[in-house]
Amino acid sequence: MATIKEIAALAGVSRGTVDRVLNNRGSVNEETKQRIEEIAKRLNYQPNKAGILLAAQKKNYKIGVILFADSTLFFQEMMDGINEKMNELSGYNITRVTRMVPFEEDAQLQAIDELTSEGINGLVLSPYNGEKIHCRIDQLMDSGIPVINLNSDIPSRRLAFVGCDFYRCGATAAGLVGRMTFGEIYVGIITGSSHILSHSERIRGFADRIQEAYPNIHIVETVENHDDDVESYKLVRQMLAEHPQINCIYFTAGGVSGGCKAIEEHDKPLSVFAYDNIATTVEYVRKGVITAILCQQHQLQGYQAIELLSKYLFENTPPEKDHIYLDVDIRISENL
Repeated sequence: MATIKEIAALAGVSRGTVDRVLNNRGSVNEETKQRIEEIAKRLNYQPNKAGILLAAQKKNYKIGVILFADSTLFFQEMMDGINEKMNELSGYNITRVTRMVPFEEDAQLQAIDELTSEGINGLVLSPYNGEKIHCRIDQLMDSGIPVINLNSDIPSRRLAFVGCDFYRCGATAAGLVGRMTFGEIYVGIITGSSHILSHSERIRGFADRIQEAYPNIHIVETVENHDDDVESYKLVRQMLAEHPQINCIYFTAGGVSGGCKAIEEHDKPLSVFAYDNIATTVEYVRKGVITAILCQQHQLQGYQAIELLSKYLFENTPPEKDHIYLDVDIRISENL
């Protein structure tokens, strides 16, 4: 197995220079850097993981996690995955500091600043889709604090995104509606917020796909419930009263339970499509109120976000891709 000493001898540089290049520590002349990387690749250099982990134990890494303070159960599932991976890392002196914040840009910015002042070495973030958050993520990356965006993404220089391909999720939902309904379909869309990129991407994917392949499907109205069940109940009741032609409801985010209560009170049958294999949503699938759900593996999302970030911190190994898409699992009453 090749060693840093051998690479240094072949490159004509010191072992310290090789270490800086291979571990991305400090600046090295670009020509020298490329020469060292080429030699390491040719010799199939593999870092000493035992030594890396031993060094990590001495550094006391601290990871920050920021999620929205939401009653939606999928955030709890994400935390289950985060906790599972943190438990696996318990022998490496890595700790986690968590902030659950309101769905507000300034609240999220404040949480980022608090965690930064507490000395975090990396951040897992479900980002608010705003320019201030975009800029702050870039600032963190520039300062050497890697950021993993979890569940929802935002244009930025983050290290990676872990979640679903939300545009494709929307297109898949359109395919479900097209295949599981008949005749002219008039859809009411209940979304969470235009400030969550995942929500707007699901709508965009849905709209693009029906335009391409399903001329019998028409979007009547789109409303935002801010993932709140009470607000969702009121909005669905109002939508169905004002647009009696609606015969299909598409939930792109939370607030499904409240919206389904309004649907149950409606006197006409509706086809209903929603997301997430969580207890409240599953109940409505089993009752026949929801036709089908698209499931996003939230626990695995949380687990993988911590796994990627810890590997980057311990081994200086970046993710193979800048987006880690999880498969979407479609469920109906018969396969719950």
